[in-house]
Amino acid sequence: MKRSGFILKFIIQGSTSSYRIFFGGLLFLAILMPAKIQAQGNLLITPRRVVFEGTRRSQELNLANTGKDTAKYNVSIIQYRMKEDGSFEEITVPDEGQNFADKFIRFFPRTVTLAPNEAQVVKMQLIRADQLKPGEYRSHVYFRAVPKQTALGTEEKVKDSTAIGVKLVPIFGITIPVIIRVGESATKVNLSDLKLEIISDTIPRIHVTFNRMGNMSVYGDLSVEHISGLGIVQQVGIVKGIAVYTPNPVRKFQMDLDNKAKVDYHSGSLRVTFSSQSEPKPEKYTEAELKLQ
Repeated sequence: MKRSGFILKFIIQGSTSSYRIFFGGLLFLAILMPAKIQAQGNLLITPRRVVFEGTRRSQELNLANTGKDTAKYNVSIIQYRMKEDGSFEEITVPDEGQNFADKFIRFFPRTVTLAPNEAQVVKMQLIRADQLKPGEYRSHVYFRAVPKQTALGTEEKVKDSTAIGVKLVPIFGITIPVIIRVGESATKVNLSDLKLEIISDTIPRIHVTFNRMGNMSVYGDLSVEHISGLGIVQQVGIVKGIAVYTPNPVRKFQMDLDNKAKVDYHSGSLRVTFSSQSEPKPEKYTEAELKLQ
């Protein structure tokens, strides 16, 4: 998941009255954009998520700067709820059935500066494990880019002394889920409400509803295969890394299928499979089939 926003930098010149009129009408807008990948700007992070379970007490996140300039990031913890459509909303109080993990994790360093093509490790540790009750705990580590500061006297001069200049400085960030699991998982998941629609007469799009039951979240890959009337099977779509987090019982999902595949989306059937990412043989969580006509 990534998170990005904008900081407004103001270059103000002119009369005092003009300044007061402008400042009185000033609105500050912050924009949050959840994402599905752990790469934003020139920062790459692996792994995509951190899970503490069993006897594991420490893990590492690998950060890499793929850009041409030195970049600085502040590291902090934020809390999210997952909405039914899979998007995220920042919160401060957990929903019923949701547990935050922030009180039980420690990480360092809290500020990272990376030169071009440089990498660094952020270490994460599980603490106060004896205070954890059975269940799942989740928070998100937030890597927020620190904008470069312009030295005084080097800002671009405003040619019109009566004008007010506004400069937008993008601030990028990435969030990584950190999950603590205590006890045995009793979670199950199934797929329902399968529906295929053709967008603009060319793009096949399938709609799926995930139904989660139990005490833990689920995470895996969704694949779609077309089965012709003659029994020929062809993969027409795959999405990796889909999660349904606690306490959500439902997540609605849609994906575009391969419109270049030589298959007839008006006949045969579509087989939708949700599986783990474990290697070498993924575990199949659930499967559903949609008859086409």
